[in-house]
Amino acid sequence: MTTQAQTHRFEAEVRQVLDLVIHSLYSHREVFLRELLSNASDALDKLRHEALTTEGLMEEGDSLRIVLDPDPESGTLRIADNGIGMTREDLVANLGTIASSGTRRFLDALREQGAQESPELIGRFGVGFYSVFMVADEVVVETRRAGTEEGWRWTSRGDGEFTIEPAEGLARGTVISLTLKPSPEGAEEEDGEDDPRRFLQPWVLRQLVRRWSDFVEYPIQMEVERPGEEGEAPTREIETLNTQKPLWTRPKDEVTTQEYEEFFSHLAGWGKPLETLHLRAEGTLEYTALLYVPEQAPFDLHDPARAKSRLSLYARRVRIQEECEELLPAWLRFVVGVVESSDLPLNVSRESIQSDARVRQIRKHLVRKVLEALKRLLREDRKAYEGFWETFGTLLKEGIWAGDDEGQRISELCLFKTSAEEGWRTLAEVKEAQGEEADSLPVLVAPDLRTALASPHLEAPRAAGREVLLFVDPVDEWMLQRLSEFDGTPLRQVDRGDSSLEGDDERKAREEREGADKGFLDALRSSVGEWVSAVRYSARLKETPAVLVGDEGAWSSHAERMLRRAGHELPASKRVLEVNPEHPLIKGISRLHGVDANSPRVAEAGEVLLGQALIREGQAPPDPARFATLVSTLLEDSLRG
Repeated sequence: MTTQAQTHRFEAEVRQVLDLVIHSLYSHREVFLRELLSNASDALDKLRHEALTTEGLMEEGDSLRIVLDPDPESGTLRIADNGIGMTREDLVANLGTIASSGTRRFLDALREQGAQESPELIGRFGVGFYSVFMVADEVVVETRRAGTEEGWRWTSRGDGEFTIEPAEGLARGTVISLTLKPSPEGAEEEDGEDDPRRFLQPWVLRQLVRRWSDFVEYPIQMEVERPGEEGEAPTREIETLNTQKPLWTRPKDEVTTQEYEEFFSHLAGWGKPLETLHLRAEGTLEYTALLYVPEQAPFDLHDPARAKSRLSLYARRVRIQEECEELLPAWLRFVVGVVESSDLPLNVSRESIQSDARVRQIRKHLVRKVLEALKRLLREDRKAYEGFWETFGTLLKEGIWAGDDEGQRISELCLFKTSAEEGWRTLAEVKEAQGEEADSLPVLVAPDLRTALASPHLEAPRAAGREVLLFVDPVDEWMLQRLSEFDGTPLRQVDRGDSSLEGDDERKAREEREGADKGFLDALRSSVGEWVSAVRYSARLKETPAVLVGDEGAWSSHAERMLRRAGHELPASKRVLEVNPEHPLIKGISRLHGVDANSPRVAEAGEVLLGQALIREGQAPPDPARFATLVSTLLEDSLRG
């Protein structure tokens, strides 16, 4: 074993977090205790789980517990657990780095929101241990991992460095010693909220444990002094500060809203729950579940590496798997909670869980209950549901893409912006607005809402009084591969194929006009044929001179750009350039062609029309420099008269 102490630098982002935590977060300092108790509980869980398959980690009758030991004389608070403990490598990985890719977002959010949001931010961004430096001048972590002989001591003053050295004679588990900051000047005259030394008072610790960690299933203990009988000396005894009874095991009518919210804080560490589901199933399969739909999203909600369930699986009070992926699909990963089943063996392996029919049955039931709760929220509290949708709606769309929209149980919950610009609309509401005679639900895919609302493709539907669904999320294009119809009515993209608003007579008249003006249309195409498959007259345009139209079933230009940016090779695709024969600009170009069929200005006009159509979609013209030159030339000619 290395006998020499080694000093390390925190990684750069950790140093920034420490600086902000130490100097910026002044309120809700007690959050540090919640985080340390939660970490201690996790360490005890891990020990119990590993002991099921590894002999010698625990002795018969071993009592797992967490101990608080305040020492007012030295100004030190110790939090000890006899859990799994850490190796030297664990200390470096867990206390010296922040592996999360969301650290930058934490820093930005911290600067923007300030001290008032500190507890929620600390929990949401997974930097809970560093909250100790809000109250401590120095932190010492002494630890020995179960099954090993080497003990280690980690020390830091939060100044950008930490030291690791061997430590002899340590018991299994972890002891964190906080040398608390001195009381600020004048603290005695105030309410004490800003005094770190208040965390050395037993009544304060008792109150905070009840508030934040009452439902930790291991005893949180503290030695306290009891006054003796008259004439007798005071005695000291061990007091258990928490009730230890997991909330999900209690009957629903015995649990208060405050208790549900406090347990959510224990599980998630941020914000409040929007919906709480306390479920109990009996019969052939028995289980209990306590699920929460949060108001706020965790920072890593869209991190591909975290695209899995946030439910912990328990069997007879033993947590056998954290973040059990088999309990909920990835598209419901915003749900936080616990599931306990007495039917599962304590030593069930990850591989067994994946193939266990009981777990699949629990999953099916949980998905149904969550979707039923969301449907009820949509029906009973539209404003709250819209807030949920803005935060988590993209994940539900992932569920449609994943093929889990049986009976359209997900698509009926989806909200979309529309060309009516009247807020959020469900598919059912848009279908009802179309009327019974409507043969499709019009859809427009665009990179963002502003581009969609300005699209020329909306001109014909608006003129006909039809509302168009605007699909402006990156996932929408992929979702459309699955969501081809709703309640028997097909979804039709208005920027594809022939206009659905054009009747047979109108189509025949347009085609005859195209035949008569074939020379003019060919002249327009002569300079843009490299990028378009055809130039034709449009029945969908009312105010705009030109627009690009794709083939039915083809990717949108927006999707093609995303795929190419992601490194996918796609075959070159060409769309049709449709021009509005009634627009003054097109009529003027047509007259110019009639006077001089070989005029280069006609071909140049084709380039300008293509460039304008692309810009309206949020794209650049094929040759931006040439496009700018052509526009400048046209402006010069107009100014010369």
